[in-house]
Amino acid sequence: MEYQLVKLVHIISATLLFGTGLGTAFHMTMAHFSGDVRAIAAVSRSVVWADWLFTAPAAVVQVVSGGWMVWILNYAPTSRWLWVVLGLYVLIGVCWLPVVWLQIRMGKMAAYAVAHGEQLPPLYYRYFRIWFILGWPAFLSVLVIFYLMVYKPDL
Repeated sequence: MEYQLVKLVHIISATLLFGTGLGTAFHMTMAHFSGDVRAIAAVSRSVVWADWLFTAPAAVVQVVSGGWMVWILNYAPTSRWLWVVLGLYVLIGVCWLPVVWLQIRMGKMAAYAVAHGEQLPPLYYRYFRIWFILGWPAFLSVLVIFYLMVYKPDL
């Protein structure tokens, strides 16, 4: 029973991680393309909150529950699929940390623009492009991890 419970927790946290990431990316992108500076400011704040409330805890739970399942199932620590998963997980983190920083900065720029009746500065658009680009390797890595978790292929 212990394994089933840990697996359930792992699946739920993976769902939260993927769903929150996809949802926040969608909302941030839609706010950006709306051109509404007030919407960008509000969505940026809520996206950052979602990252702290859902994404960060789910990422920690993924590591703990994943490690626990590896231990319960006695997988060899030299399994290549496991090392690929860990490498991709690190890549996701390397993309996600600057994304959160960029979201905070873009939100502050938008809030400032709203408060002062100004346009968004060129730096906002540069940050958005970087934010958008960083999302793709993270998104694709999650898909590959899902595949590896389900099939555990001999690599």
